[in-house]
Amino acid sequence: MTEQEAAAPRRGRLQFASLGSGSKGNATLVSDGETHLLVDCGFGLRETERRLADFGLHPRQLDAVLVTHEHGDHIRGVGPLARRHGVAIYLTPGTWASGRLGELPRRHWITPQQRFAVKGLIIDPVTVPHDAREPVQFRVQGSERSLGVLTDLGHPTDHVAEAFAGCDALVLECNHDVQMLAEGPYPPRLKRRVAGDWGHLANVQAAALLPRLGLDRLQHIVCSHLSEHNNRPELAREALVPLLDGDESRLRVSCQEAGVAWQAIG
Repeated sequence: MTEQEAAAPRRGRLQFASLGSGSKGNATLVSDGETHLLVDCGFGLRETERRLADFGLHPRQLDAVLVTHEHGDHIRGVGPLARRHGVAIYLTPGTWASGRLGELPRRHWITPQQRFAVKGLIIDPVTVPHDAREPVQFRVQGSERSLGVLTDLGHPTDHVAEAFAGCDALVLECNHDVQMLAEGPYPPRLKRRVAGDWGHLANVQAAALLPRLGLDRLQHIVCSHLSEHNNRPELAREALVPLLDGDESRLRVSCQEAGVAWQAIG
């Protein structure tokens, strides 16, 4: 039995895990022991099946995949998963209009800022500034606890800060270190896109946002979507640890291959 399987979610407790996060694929598991959700599926079908198996899950056990936006590192496996295993897909009309997902036999529309439920889990889709057609991120509530999945946003707006305030756990984008991006190999146009208001969140921006969300309540913070070329785990940690009074036990980093094992929200 793997470490992930040993810590598999129990009924009545909200838990989450990361299958992996980065420019080559992103997927976050959320469960209350009865309802299993996948937020995005940026890995190919076989790789998704393998990573789910590491957590003791078969794709047919998923109640839904919630799609944030249409970029490939978030949707690569969505269509194949839906067609092969009959998984329900929730997405905005704008994301669907991108034409990148193919046939989805069980398609459900999301309206930003309009709450919906998947069995016992309550989901709030939140509009975020990102260079996609109709991007959202998600706040998931269950067992009297809440998890925020907040990646792929160019800057932390007041709307975002208000929507994710008071979460008990947070999957937070720490995409790049400002200096590494400026000195790195990307061409100038791509650097401007990543650093712009519709691009990705820098470590320093993530650190500025956290106090606005309520640090005392946060039991778990997972740094996600780290750039392979413009960030390092230790830099993301260095940006956030000072906010936690040096207590690193609440902080983890999800990388492309490693992911993060099940985390229980007490």
